Amino acid sequence: MTKISFIGAGSFGFTRKLVRDLLSFPKLKDAEIALMDLDSERLEFAKRACERIVEAGGYPAKVTATTDRAQVLEGADFVVVTILVGSTEVWRHDIEIPKKYGVDINVGDTRGVAGIFRALRTVPVLVDIAKDMERYCPNALMLNYTNPMAMLCRAISKETSIQATGLCHSVQGTAEMLAGWIGAPMEEITYTCAGINHTAWYLDYRWKGEDAYPLIHKAITENKDVYNAEQVRNEMYLALDHYVTESSGHNSEYNWWFRKRPDLIEKYCTHGTNWNPGHHAYILKEYQRRATDWRNDILQWFEEEVDLEPSHEYAAYIMNAMSGGEAFQFNGNVPNKNLISNLPYDACVEVPVWVSKKGLEPVAVGALPKSVEPLTNLYSQIEEMAVEAILTGNRKLIYQSVAYSPLSAAVLSLAEIKDMVDELFALNEDHLPAVFHA
Repeated sequence: MTKISFIGAGSFGFTRKLVRDLLSFPKLKDAEIALMDLDSERLEFAKRACERIVEAGGYPAKVTATTDRAQVLEGADFVVVTILVGSTEVWRHDIEIPKKYGVDINVGDTRGVAGIFRALRTVPVLVDIAKDMERYCPNALMLNYTNPMAMLCRAISKETSIQATGLCHSVQGTAEMLAGWIGAPMEEITYTCAGINHTAWYLDYRWKGEDAYPLIHKAITENKDVYNAEQVRNEMYLALDHYVTESSGHNSEYNWWFRKRPDLIEKYCTHGTNWNPGHHAYILKEYQRRATDWRNDILQWFEEEVDLEPSHEYAAYIMNAMSGGEAFQFNGNVPNKNLISNLPYDACVEVPVWVSKKGLEPVAVGALPKSVEPLTNLYSQIEEMAVEAILTGNRKLIYQSVAYSPLSAAVLSLAEIKDMVDELFALNEDHLPAVFHA
């Protein structure tokens, strides 16, 4: 029996969808689904939901639940991590304090000043989980869904021997979006995508083996609805010649070009028609809504018929392949062991990865194109600085990494950045390792 452990199982929607997916594979249908969360109420809801899926599918699976991390990790084959360290009342400072200084943030969970402070809170916890895995399930694979993805995965690879990969929906989601824009069935599309999490680039995108970039270009430049759907990303493509993963909202806060003046925010970050156009604190507001409505959302799901149709989540295919099922290729976050030649060695990169019973086999893609290398390399270098700062307790290096972050640098002076960082440190003190206390 394969043991699949969930750390942060109280992430109700994700946990039940992934359990539904993985049980659809014959190799995994009799798995032990071991759930762990610090919130006992959410954990109980997750357990009941998983048991309902098992019953509806007639699967010979077993569901267990505990608040004891050691117990859930003991003997695990796979460990899925979806955690949030600190409530929205902590996270909100990452968004609201920079706004006071003029740094307008849309999401704030991946990079820049907000991503770095989220990493400060989260890296120590995730490294502790990985070290527990060394004790209780040293051969297990960690599948991390927690942001900031690149910094967390880098810290795990630096501090532990655990095999891990980070998973994100942006690569396959964007590939499907582009296929829709050119009227192509997704099963006829092939692509090579590489870079770092949320800033990977489609180096090659083909329909029936033919270069589809001319069709993408035509759709963006001639169809107003297509252009308006992703104004930021489409402007980046027109300038840089390669399409970037992750939403316009996210990408607007990563670089220098779109959020440094109110008129630019109004023009590029307000009227997009896809799910995340770029409004200030968009995701924070959604999390705050869920903090009050989550029970109602869950209870409504229990009133509905159980849907057993799988959603094609990467993690389920990866577990199936490593359990002896069909080999699978996905884009994963892994250490840069000469995979992308013009990004820092050992930094976390997002590249194609083959997975089979042999394990993970990342694919080397060579150098990123010159048009996108400087931006991607800067982000990677900043994240290398931030991870080193967190693991060594170097408070000044945190300031320096924020000072190089494009949006903060575009809006603020060095002295203003220092004041902003100091204020964030003060507000986060209760949630940071003692070494960072003033």
